[in-house]
Amino acid sequence: MVEPFLGKWELKSSTNFEDYMKALGVGLPLRKMGLFAKPSTIISLDGDVVKVRTESTFKNTEITFKLGEEFDEKTADDRHVKSTVEIDDGKLVHVQKWDGKETSLVREVNGNKLTLTLTIGEVKCTREYEKAQ
Repeated sequence: MVEPFLGKWELKSSTNFEDYMKALGVGLPLRKMGLFAKPSTIISLDGDVVKVRTESTFKNTEITFKLGEEFDEKTADDRHVKSTVEIDDGKLVHVQKWDGKETSLVREVNGNKLTLTLTIGEVKCTREYEKAQ
């Protein structure tokens, strides 16, 4: 069930984000901008279509998808990836694949907190969000 993830989430802290972006292949100027961005993520549901919108002073992105169905995604760092999002053990698991590479974005809600764990290879980043009032 996607319902626990619905709402607006504000970034409060981030650990190892620059190393994660570097592992993705993001260039230095874009990494520096990404480190200063404090994005909000809005997750909504319309029927069986999930929308994830990320807003920051740097860049806004939006994806729409149905759980379990592969879709084309253009990421904030301009990668063109094939993505799939599923609910697994209460977590929202987003997998992106491109050029023989793969990264996962796993969201987990605990009360009014959302933890986003980003993993590529051995590199892991954790971003903590709080639900906006």
